[in-house]
Amino acid sequence: MQNVLIVIHLIIVVALVGVVLLQRSEGGGLGMGSGGGGAGGFMTGRGQANALTRATAILAGAFFLTSIVLAVIANRSRVQRSIIDGAPTTSAPVNPAGPSAPNAGGVLDQLRQLQGPSGGSQPPTPPAAPQQ
Repeated sequence: MQNVLIVIHLIIVVALVGVVLLQRSEGGGLGMGSGGGGAGGFMTGRGQANALTRATAILAGAFFLTSIVLAVIANRSRVQRSIIDGAPTTSAPVNPAGPSAPNAGGVLDQLRQLQGPSGGSQPPTPPAAPQQ
């Protein structure tokens, strides 16, 4: 059902883009092409709803409707989970240096192995602050 709605939604989107691109421009944004006062083109022959503007309104309504229906379907199929459900049930001792650690064999472990058993050279310790 969701796949069918997605296909219908995509068809509506393509049709909406096509209908909007077919409409004639009025020569400027926000009613700038009407001549005087901005209200000259209101409710004239051009201002009335023709087939393209009606089609745009119908397709826009269908777009919003399919968007809402798809969101509801996606929300219903989602399973609510808790973080506690994913917690491990056995309490094993944590040993990050051991081979059973989840990051065993990572970059830091490889660098430790390259430094050798003595741990390599350690950074110098800062001098102790004078006591007062």
